[in-house]
Amino acid sequence: MTLMPDSIDAASRGSRRLANAAMWSIAAMAAVVVYTQLARIAAFATYSLLPLERDTHLGASMEFFLFEVPKVLLLLVAVVFVVGVLRTYLTPERARRLLAGRREAGGNVLAAVFGVATPFCSCSAVPLFIGFVTAGVPLGVTLSFLISAPMVNEVALVLLFGLFGWRVAALYLGTGLAIAIVAGWTIGRLKLERRVEPWVYAMARGDTREELPPRWSERLAAGRVAVREIVGKVWPYVVLGIAVGAGIHGYVPTNFLASFMGRDAWWAVPLAVLLGVPMYSNAAAIIPVVQALLGKGAALGTVLAFMMSVIALSLPEIIILRKVLRPVLIATFVATVAVGILAVGVLFNAVL
Repeated sequence: MTLMPDSIDAASRGSRRLANAAMWSIAAMAAVVVYTQLARIAAFATYSLLPLERDTHLGASMEFFLFEVPKVLLLLVAVVFVVGVLRTYLTPERARRLLAGRREAGGNVLAAVFGVATPFCSCSAVPLFIGFVTAGVPLGVTLSFLISAPMVNEVALVLLFGLFGWRVAALYLGTGLAIAIVAGWTIGRLKLERRVEPWVYAMARGDTREELPPRWSERLAAGRVAVREIVGKVWPYVVLGIAVGAGIHGYVPTNFLASFMGRDAWWAVPLAVLLGVPMYSNAAAIIPVVQALLGKGAALGTVLAFMMSVIALSLPEIIILRKVLRPVLIATFVATVAVGILAVGVLFNAVL
């Protein structure tokens, strides 16, 4: 019996898919094994291969660096891949349709939850804002999304869980969503739609027909593309952040930061927010620094306020948003979010 060319091609494609699946499965298992042995590997590399002496500043810094770099990057790759697959189920057009016509309060909650699972960066702020506004999403609801998306993103949550445990991750998730919901609702009550640049409302929506659902192989491909694009862009910042954290870990005396970043310093949280706003970083890069600060005596509320201000109120993001928002609305946006972050920091320092 002679096989037809189509049958041969189909069999060949099936074999390639099985080979790729086997390769990815082996890579995943190897990554899990390496992840579980990172502490031993980092200690062996630091004190046997280099070799550095134990109980020294340089040795402690190097061991921290060699342990955290692969740990954070492995977590980042896994999270970005999974979320890249999941995002194929929630397209921007589907989010617009679900939020369009929603009243405030309920719409703010839904928009903030969407923000957790939606890719967001400064470069995407303008098209996302335009798309939501032209779809009829209320301004306050849109701003809840814009606050939640960078501040409570899935990368931050999983890294916080991996480094600090579920308690800190849950606190960050709950407070971040609360800030996004309350700030968006508050701005919505102020009726500042006239403070949006007029050309935004004048734009026509374009073709919004949703494409056919992707096949499972396409969803997996989307996960791989997300890893290549996101991890490929942020890994230098991750390494830099861990290097800063390693320096703090090795050279800053224990409890040194308690004097000006501890819970007893009333000005610690406002100072942390003021320092965080001009900085520009993503969650993956700033979390290793947060870990080192906590280890040296900084209070949890102060550190979370610093982290939230860096991620949610970065100066480059504000500059880009100026393309669509007038100064009064931008100032209201920044002030409302900053007050929410201050409240979170002060509350955590008071009760934890």
